[in-house]
Amino acid sequence: MNKKLIKSAFESMLFTWGDPLPAKDAGNVMGIEPEEALELMRELQTEYEQEGRGILIREINGSFQYVTREVNADYIERLCTPVKIRKLSQSALEVLAIVAYKQPVTKGEIEAIRGIKCDRVMEGLVAKGLVEAVGRSTAIGRPVLYGTTDLFLKNFGFTSLKDLPEIEDIEVAINTEDAEDAEVVKDYDQIELDI
Repeated sequence: MNKKLIKSAFESMLFTWGDPLPAKDAGNVMGIEPEEALELMRELQTEYEQEGRGILIREINGSFQYVTREVNADYIERLCTPVKIRKLSQSALEVLAIVAYKQPVTKGEIEAIRGIKCDRVMEGLVAKGLVEAVGRSTAIGRPVLYGTTDLFLKNFGFTSLKDLPEIEDIEVAINTEDAEDAEVVKDYDQIELDI
């Protein structure tokens, strides 16, 4: 097996493994001696350094791992730091709750329950990926039917819509004087969205 093929395989192994990969383990996979594997890993490490790539190969006691070049730390930090934490307004939570429990539901049905227009709120929920159009009603004008998305389930910690609390349980929690039970309902307005 030629050196170029072995080094290519080492690159794939390093990328997939993530943690420091012992040269002898990489060598065993390729059917070569530990000393040859160590030498080829070091050659690969030198090639990355000489080419000035954004990824380097770091040696740690005979093991090797991909790392990012230190001068790029600011760019990586900017990429990984969220711009802002988004929270839902009270009206957005109300509309989202109606969609979750009544879906599929039209804007007209939501407005009838709330007693107020919800165009802007619905646009915001659709833009955030929490609500989506799921079809059209057979009613006059064939209005759009809305339902919740998988992102809604993820952000609120539900596996499926079956995990939604029963309406009766929510009413009891709201009416009870037990502060601990009431917190179950109040906690939802503190959820930070992962979007």
